[in-house]
Amino acid sequence: MTIKYTKDHEWVRQEADAALVTVGITVHAQDALGDVVFVDLPEVGKKFAQGEVAGVVESVKAAADVFMPVSGEIIEVNEDLRADPSLANSAPMDGGWFFKVRVSEPAQLEPLLDETAYEKFSADN
Repeated sequence: MTIKYTKDHEWVRQEADAALVTVGITVHAQDALGDVVFVDLPEVGKKFAQGEVAGVVESVKAAADVFMPVSGEIIEVNEDLRADPSLANSAPMDGGWFFKVRVSEPAQLEPLLDETAYEKFSADN
């Protein structure tokens, strides 16, 4: 399973079925936000274009949009995260995932950042 990152601080994990990805916010994002108190997740079945706002994460410090890293259809949302938004802080790369997407344009995954490039981008911004 390959993990890539966006400049909007989302991570994208390609699953065994290459047409499926899981999306969440990065450790850097949750550190910047502070304690997450609410998440607004998209509806299952809704289709988004790359770059569209697919959800919102609110913390004690701020609210931030969660952008769709690739075009596709939402096939599952993390109901555990909806019930316990603090999972975005305690397990951002595991149990704190936001949604799963059936990718409609797989080529959009290619330009996303690998871990090294994302770490450099995060350090510089």
